[in-house]
Amino acid sequence: MARKLLIAVSPHIKSSTTTRKIMLDVIIALIPALVASVYFFGLRALIVTLFCMGVSVIAQYLFEILCKRDVEAGDLSAVVTGMLLGFNLPVTIPLWQAAIGSVFAIIVVKELFGGIGHNFANPAITARIMMLLSFSGTMTNWARLEGAELVAGATPLASLKGGATEELPSLLDMFLGNIGGSLGETSALALIIGGIYLVARRVIKWHTPVCFVATVFVGSLLYSGFDVNFALCQILSGGLMLGAIFMATDYSTTPPTPLGKVVFGIGCGLITLVIRLWGTNPEGVSYAILLMNILAPYIAKLTRHKIFGAKKITKGGAAA
Repeated sequence: MARKLLIAVSPHIKSSTTTRKIMLDVIIALIPALVASVYFFGLRALIVTLFCMGVSVIAQYLFEILCKRDVEAGDLSAVVTGMLLGFNLPVTIPLWQAAIGSVFAIIVVKELFGGIGHNFANPAITARIMMLLSFSGTMTNWARLEGAELVAGATPLASLKGGATEELPSLLDMFLGNIGGSLGETSALALIIGGIYLVARRVIKWHTPVCFVATVFVGSLLYSGFDVNFALCQILSGGLMLGAIFMATDYSTTPPTPLGKVVFGIGCGLITLVIRLWGTNPEGVSYAILLMNILAPYIAKLTRHKIFGAKKITKGGAAA
């Protein structure tokens, strides 16, 4: 009996891994940080995060319906985007502003460029920067739970920037998350647990997060004259851990090669240091990741593997 010959374009070897499975792993990895945010900021942290997730899913669904495109809201990518955006907001953010940020992340940054895998920059990061520029007052209104009330206060990075080192919390508080800041960025412990889970599940590689954090740590050491406390404050406060583990590892906006991931992580670290140490803004992680997202295609091109036996084609069309 003759067998039918099937002809198809690559890939010819397919994995059982799907976008939905990857996004589900990311959601699971973010749960420790979500639990920590509720503990340190109260129930409103959960409300803000769930609200951003819900608006993101609805925005994607309605946009795809209106544009008569395949509905992909069930792949959980919008859930992850909303969750990450919520983690980048203060607990006191008005919900209508969170809704604007969620719609901007999904429609402007993601869907208008073709949907998942086609966006040039991380949607949550870009939306956060848009909100910082548009709602600077509410986006920097930091507060944390003390007893039954939310109490406003400066973040560790703001204290470092202002030279008020006596106001800095202990390194243990920074590691656990008992500090002011955005909802999902304060607990380094919770974020590291999530990062270890993602590496163990082979959802992300270690190269970018480790190089990102290590660059900031080493650079802070050199800047401060080898003040270890200063360097530890730099990596345990702000959005460094959240950005390095969950947003600088986005598949579609970062280089795919190991060397490219290393270059990407170091670049993010250097830009973060320049903004934090010499800029007017105490935080620079979001801007660093966005700038490196723009450079990611060029890094990928420069670090891509050469096909064995391939010849370089000159401008005239001849093989070199």
